Amino acid sequence: MNPRRIVLSLVAGLASTLLLGACGSSNDTGTGNAAPAASDPAISTPVASPPSASANATASSTAGTGSDGGTTTTAVTAKAMTGLGNVVTDNNGMTLYRFDQDEPSPSKWTCKGACTMTWIPVIVQDSVRTSGVEKSLLGTVHRSGLKQLTLGGWPLYRYIGDTAAGQANGQGKDGEWFAVAPSGQKSVTTG
Repeated sequence: MNPRRIVLSLVAGLASTLLLGACGSSNDTGTGNAAPAASDPAISTPVASPPSASANATASSTAGTGSDGGTTTTAVTAKAMTGLGNVVTDNNGMTLYRFDQDEPSPSKWTCKGACTMTWIPVIVQDSVRTSGVEKSLLGTVHRSGLKQLTLGGWPLYRYIGDTAAGQANGQGKDGEWFAVAPSGQKSVTTG
């Protein structure tokens, strides 16, 4: 065999190895423009946003956080609503609800999967400001690595059918969903 041919074959083999190795390299020291691998787990975290002019935009932004993602709130307030008495609202003025199938002691949520697309868990990150709601009645229950707000032990939700502050379209839905009173009890319709 010709020594020149052997050297050329070795050089070609070495160049091929280096090129293939560079293509499959997982060391990313570049600018970060590469897309993540398909096997990387998706991480979904709630994003706190300032109150928007459209509650509908808030509802649509929370729908994309996954079935248990929820909506983040920073404050709860007791507000008088015609026909319901005092109910609790979030920092955007949206009515908060409780679910009869959940449990208050210890706090346990049962609304999951498709249920959370209609009844959006209220997620908190740190402390929550209150107005007309006894702070000692507030708590949290863990939900998919997040903290769902509770009142009187009951996990709290927003209803996707409420598109503006002050609405309570979820009141009495399926005989199991009720606007929550400042005490944590379910609100009852008044005459």
